[in-house]
Amino acid sequence: MHRMWALSRKELQLYFFAPTSYIAFAVYFLVSGFFFNGNFLSSMTVDVKPLFGTMMFIYLFIIPLLTMRLVSEELHQGTDELLLTSPASITEIIVGKYLAAVVVQGVLVGGSLIYPLLMSAFGKLDQPVMWLSYLSLFLFGSALMAVGLFASTFSANQMVSGIVAFAFMILLWMIEYMGGSSQTAGKEWLTQFSIVGRTANLQKGVVNLADLLFYITFIVVFIILSIQLLDRKRWR
Repeated sequence: MHRMWALSRKELQLYFFAPTSYIAFAVYFLVSGFFFNGNFLSSMTVDVKPLFGTMMFIYLFIIPLLTMRLVSEELHQGTDELLLTSPASITEIIVGKYLAAVVVQGVLVGGSLIYPLLMSAFGKLDQPVMWLSYLSLFLFGSALMAVGLFASTFSANQMVSGIVAFAFMILLWMIEYMGGSSQTAGKEWLTQFSIVGRTANLQKGVVNLADLLFYITFIVVFIILSIQLLDRKRWR
């Protein structure tokens, strides 16, 4: 456990020295701020819900930037051999890197609290809806971080890892639309696996245990896949 936290702290330091992190942060706040300015100032409606569709969509572009170097950089620089032969287990390595990524994503979520803060000057916000909506954003982002981490184990080329992560995320985003527009059994079945659709209840202020378990299970599955893939690379 101590080694895992040490790896996580080291990864966090690397995040704040990497120029791609600052590019991702700048894109996130510039684009979300632009849409907040356009939507809120044009309607003056004190409602946080329209914000989250925009912020989740931006995640599709910035999370590959934030995760593509997690394992790819180790593979590219050859430091993976030192890391894999260190006392830390592969599970500790992967979980440590993932926790650092989640902390960075938490900074994004925390920074975006500026929007409801500005809204509150013009009217009263529905506090349960607001906080549960932010919980949905955090869970959604954490799920994408797990996907990005998995993609970063594919190649020593960061650009390839970023493209793979983006492709996975677009596919996951499109799942609920693959069954067509009608309420068919196929669409209902696919919607159960939609990481976007699972945010709907929370953004209405409704806590559904099934939604929370979905995100936890989703994250665990991709962490396990990352561990398995990195373990295979060790024995090659």
